[in-house]
Amino acid sequence: MKQLHRPDLLAWSIYDEARRMDFNSVLWVRAAGNVAFDPLPLAPHDRRHLDELGGLAFIVLTNSEHARGAAALAAETGAKVLGPRGERERFPLACAGWLGEGDAPFPGLRVHELHGSKTEGELALVLEDTTVLFGDLVRAGRADALALLPAQKLRDPVAAVESVRRVRARNPRIAHVLVGDGWCAFRAGGALLDELLARGT
Repeated sequence: MKQLHRPDLLAWSIYDEARRMDFNSVLWVRAAGNVAFDPLPLAPHDRRHLDELGGLAFIVLTNSEHARGAAALAAETGAKVLGPRGERERFPLACAGWLGEGDAPFPGLRVHELHGSKTEGELALVLEDTTVLFGDLVRAGRADALALLPAQKLRDPVAAVESVRRVRARNPRIAHVLVGDGWCAFRAGGALLDELLARGT
């Protein structure tokens, strides 16, 4: 796994040829139990690395389309899966708990719900005020700009923009933006979010 901007955050990726971008997963290493966000299948070397770091206690999924390798990883590790409350009635995996607006499932992690994306109640996760993890709604096809999903894939483009605007307004110290699809943004992530909101797309 690759080291991110903090020693307790790592990531692994799979390149998607059709979209010409990486799909990303993040691991948060914690003494109280490691947490994986939107985990992809792990290559053997990444699986060994996970074991060296103490295994996995929790899996947090931002939306149903990012279930990815979660079921297999939960079965292998015994990790508890937490999913978005907005999809509770039709989520494809059994979950030990459900997350929604204002929840704080672990010290230092705060949950926001996004509306208007491909799935209802998609989660954005803010870690200790400075790092935000997005699943599908915010992505980056190039290294110097963030973008929303294409409008034709959104259930409500206006609500989608307003959801991201609300996350930004409630977390003015955001500096790092981790995305499920594409390039993550470090240090200047807040400014790139502001640029996205100014464009509205």
